[in-house]
Amino acid sequence: MRIAPKPLKSYPWYLKPFFWSQRRKYGAVLDPALVWGRAPRLFVGVALLYGMIDRNSSPIDPRLRSLITVRVSQLNHCAFCVDLNSSTLMKRGVDMEKVEALPDWRESNLFDDRERAALDYAEAVTLSDKETTNAHFIALREHFDEDGIVELTGLIAFQNLSSKFNAALDVPPQGFCALPSQSTDEKG
Repeated sequence: MRIAPKPLKSYPWYLKPFFWSQRRKYGAVLDPALVWGRAPRLFVGVALLYGMIDRNSSPIDPRLRSLITVRVSQLNHCAFCVDLNSSTLMKRGVDMEKVEALPDWRESNLFDDRERAALDYAEAVTLSDKETTNAHFIALREHFDEDGIVELTGLIAFQNLSSKFNAALDVPPQGFCALPSQSTDEKG
């Protein structure tokens, strides 16, 4: 990592519940949390935003949310995010075969039309040489209402924030799953 975490005892008291929750959920405090924790107010804001995006009442189902976060993480070359989000995707019932096919989803028959519309949109939002078009919204509206499109856009934007932060600071994977191949090929 380019920025080292501080000793746990040096973080403000109000970050301790976040760390405790991560230890309970993942078995360890996540390295990005320790790095974000160097700017405690930013950490709290990012954690609260994530909680609003990854909530049970989201109109975007959990599997699709995880599929999108893995793909955005791959595009942003965030090894930590691919590791954690792939693990979450598999815990949500998606087979490793589909996770491994994700870099080449356009050529795979493992993805349905709803996933394809969301993945195509996620790539257009994420890649600097792409832009969103009316065709993206026509495809999205076949599967999502306008509130769902806003939620999907928020998820993609959040994952770009998170994965770009971690990639820039070279946060390594923490071994949550066997990493699928990370394609740097931005096809399509």
